[in-house]
Amino acid sequence: MSIPLVIIGHGKMGRLVGQLAPDHGFSVCAHFSSANIFTLSKESLHGASVATEFTTPATAPGNLRRAAAFGLNIVSGTTGWYEQLPEIRQAVAVAGTALVYGPNFSIGVNLFFETVVHAAALFAQHPEYEGWGWEIHHSAKKDVPSGTLKKLAEEIRAAGFHRPLTLSANRAGAHTGTHEIGFDSPADTITLRHTARSREGYARGALQAARWIAGKHGVFEFREILGELSAANGSGSVDQSAVRHSAGG
Repeated sequence: MSIPLVIIGHGKMGRLVGQLAPDHGFSVCAHFSSANIFTLSKESLHGASVATEFTTPATAPGNLRRAAAFGLNIVSGTTGWYEQLPEIRQAVAVAGTALVYGPNFSIGVNLFFETVVHAAALFAQHPEYEGWGWEIHHSAKKDVPSGTLKKLAEEIRAAGFHRPLTLSANRAGAHTGTHEIGFDSPADTITLRHTARSREGYARGALQAARWIAGKHGVFEFREILGELSAANGSGSVDQSAVRHSAGG
């Protein structure tokens, strides 16, 4: 029997989640956009208790509060609102629901995070290396740099790498997304790169999280539950990740 799912957001990601939902055991019972989110009610949910949310930084906090108030456990892939996370935690706690959030729901990107954190801890021990981060996305993407690149930079700092770390971003065409982290010294350059082939990896990760969150309580970052998702879903698919090393001479 399929699980009823509510989709909040009618952009590219919301539509893709809807297309892929049956593959993950869901049936979409309601779809809300910014134009009709205020019609969300107990009656319009048709018994659903799980929702995905891909909207905008300006509208996401209100969407999350409203969804929690109506008893929905939520998976949110919107970024740019995290300064309001303490208030959202409180709203979720009061409602007795659950939230999974994250800058990127791609399994491959989150494994890339772990790789970058490990590398940053190693390079932190060698003062001759400085770092950089770069990303490119399609021209319609609003946040620059992306939430993923900002989070990568935070994780690199948390791993103990406190030397220069320059961030840059490009927006062009229909590029799905590439993130690159590099470490450079007078002797060599080490580059870690993740390139997404499509948005499908993001959507499938969100749907895996939506299955996981059913019946849960509390607030979780996607990376925190990655191990449990892997155990529940098998090895799954991983986006293209490449590591290359180039040395002068």
